[in-house]
Amino acid sequence: MGVRDMNSGRAARAAAAAREQRPVLVVGAGPSGLMAAVELARRGVPVRCVDRAEGPSPLSKALGVWPRTLELLDRLGGLAHRSAHGLPQSGMRYYSRGRVIADIRFRPEVRPSVLPQPDVEEVIRTAFEGYGGWVEWGTELLHLEQDEGGVKALMRDAVGTERREEFAYVVGADGASSRVRDLLGIPFEGATYPIPFVVADIHLDTSLDHDVTHYFCSDKGILVACGLPSGRWRVFTSGPPGLQRDQVDLATVQALVDERGPGGLTLRDPDWVSVFSVHARHAERTRSGRVFLVGDAAHIHSPAGGQGLNTGVADAHNLAWRLALVWHRQVDADVLDAYEEERGQVARAVVRQAGTQTRLWMLTKPSQKLARDTAVRTASALRLQDLAYLPWLAGLRTVYASVPGSGRPPLVRHDRMTLGALVPGATVWDDVAHRRIPLRSALSDLRHTLLVSGAGGVRRETLDLLEWAGRELEDVLDVRLLDVRRDRLSVAGVVPRLRDGGRGGVRLSLVRPDNYVALHVAEADHAAVRAELSRLFRPVVAGTWHHRTTDS
Repeated sequence: MGVRDMNSGRAARAAAAAREQRPVLVVGAGPSGLMAAVELARRGVPVRCVDRAEGPSPLSKALGVWPRTLELLDRLGGLAHRSAHGLPQSGMRYYSRGRVIADIRFRPEVRPSVLPQPDVEEVIRTAFEGYGGWVEWGTELLHLEQDEGGVKALMRDAVGTERREEFAYVVGADGASSRVRDLLGIPFEGATYPIPFVVADIHLDTSLDHDVTHYFCSDKGILVACGLPSGRWRVFTSGPPGLQRDQVDLATVQALVDERGPGGLTLRDPDWVSVFSVHARHAERTRSGRVFLVGDAAHIHSPAGGQGLNTGVADAHNLAWRLALVWHRQVDADVLDAYEEERGQVARAVVRQAGTQTRLWMLTKPSQKLARDTAVRTASALRLQDLAYLPWLAGLRTVYASVPGSGRPPLVRHDRMTLGALVPGATVWDDVAHRRIPLRSALSDLRHTLLVSGAGGVRRETLDLLEWAGRELEDVLDVRLLDVRRDRLSVAGVVPRLRDGGRGGVRLSLVRPDNYVALHVAEADHAAVRAELSRLFRPVVAGTWHHRTTDS
């Protein structure tokens, strides 16, 4: 190779490196967009977050925040805010024709909170601002074009100035009417339920328990009543076909509640009343090259189960840690491929679950209603919901099929590692925090963790693995030791103090930054762990870089 060729190659590599250092554009400043923005900022990635609205919406569209989402918010410093402004839920109660058929009580690990969407957004936005970010309100995306090196976006700001700027990646978090999705030409297929629904935040004169969500199934339709932290209530009910927004006032809502509820519920002083349609739609794909879709831009569904905000926030979190690793050139870009597969798996399950529950609400035949009521009553009496349904709603039971060998076990134990699932939530004594905390909270969410767990000493080969990992991967990997006899989590430095030839049973686990278990093997398979770390962090180990984009 001549000097000219060498200089040309250096110039090309320098140009590629400069492109990769461009910021990430997040379009949309709802919960999903804000979560993507703050998680990128926390990981040292420059990010721009724009929204065409003039400012945050005051409407409490989404309410229920499940435990997995609460964990993510707490990582951002949200515990104090939700303690002051949230309403922990004690259970759900189902009625049919005015009679209780199921009284479901939440165990602590699956207990959600009512935390209105403006509060969720405030928690995340405050954290984003703490990392130097801000939302560019009144800024609209007009056009996108991309090539292998980056994305060019044409935007118009709040004063009408149009600018074309370049970004490394774009995250479309701009809701069900997503401009990003439309510019990519991605179909948003699905259906709309034939009846409208009415929602109101209102004062309710009632003796109903304020910290319980009440579901009233009647011959006229469904009524859901949920207490709000302010002391008011959210009522959600099915309306007659063809009902329009301008036809709904307080008297109309009162009549619907009287028809569908238990009687004796008096409504007054509404904050807002609206009529909306319920859709079940999902994007044909959630990635096109360097552009990704999250949240409602990728999928919308019935509010049954309260999964919308939670699913969108989890989408954004799953994508952000991948983008950050790729942006920093710590992993090859193929780590982005699993985003679409993993979150598509969850979205499909959420759409199915919400659709099933909505259809159960809308049953009309007496025989169908009897079968529904019997099934719900039996499940409640046997507490079958504790085995699967409530942990799934809580966001604790997802097992990503994209993780090799994960499969789909019927149960995810609270105290046991499951490949492809979240790290167990059992508490341990953490030598770093100097207190007992849940294992998920003790492990870093900014880096991968190699977790050595067992009750005895470790082999010489394991010590060699840990020494290699500490030397070669110290910038991207934590190494922790979990003594299962004492439920004690230590830093890697204490591992060499253990003697070889202990009682055995040592396991090696690779935990992702989102606390999901990517590898879980016996100590004898230490070579597989080293091979996976070398493959995953190839740019770090070998000093190489490979970028590949895909439209699939």
